[in-house]
Parts: sequence; structure tokens; C-alpha cells
Amino acid sequence: MDKEYIEIEKDLIPYEFEIELEEEIFTFDVRYNENHDFFTIDLYKDEELICAGEKLVYGVPLWEDITTSDFPAPTIIPLDPSGKEKRVSWDNLNTTVFLILDNQGEEDE
Repeated sequence: MDKEYIEIEKDLIPYEFEIELEEEIFTFDVRYNENHDFFTIDLYKDEELICAGEKLVYGVPLWEDITTSDFPAPTIIPLDPSGKEKRVSWDNLNTTVFLILDNQGEEDE
């Protein structure tokens, strides 16, 4: 796959990990609802919770409705590069559906 993506280690769920995005450190707390087959992410910056329970929805950017400076600069979108999948599930996350980092709009320096 050509695009950069964030790997979710399903065998560790529930778990949290730190990630650097645009020179800022964030913590993702990943959870899975097995009754309804969906994932959520709690987002922390500097140990402060800035968004709880963001559901991974296919084709919808994470934190799409939030426009504060606390959120990661690149857009993160759950997508299947082949275009075959239509939802995020346990079976397809990190197999055919990935959390793709979309840095469109950034200019090369």
C-alpha cells in the first residue's frame, strides 16, 4: 500500500499507544464492541482526554466534526484501498481496511 496508515493491533485490544502526528504526540486508546462489531478510539494529548469514543466508520474521517487545534493535523480515514469493503469490522481492519493518513493540502517544503 502506498499511503501511510496507522496499524491497530487487534490482539492487544483494549490497549493504548502513543503516536507522533505532525510533530505532536497523541495517545490512542482503542476499544472494540464485540456485540455490534465496531471499534472506538479515545484520543488524548498531553495526557488530557480530548475526545472519547470516536467510532471508526468506513470512509468518514475521524474527528470530522471537531475543529479545534488540539486534534491531529493529518486527516485519518478508515478506507479499503481496493474499494471493495463498505464498513469497518473485526475481520477486515488491518486486512483490507486501514486507518489511512491523508495529508492532502500539505505542501512539500
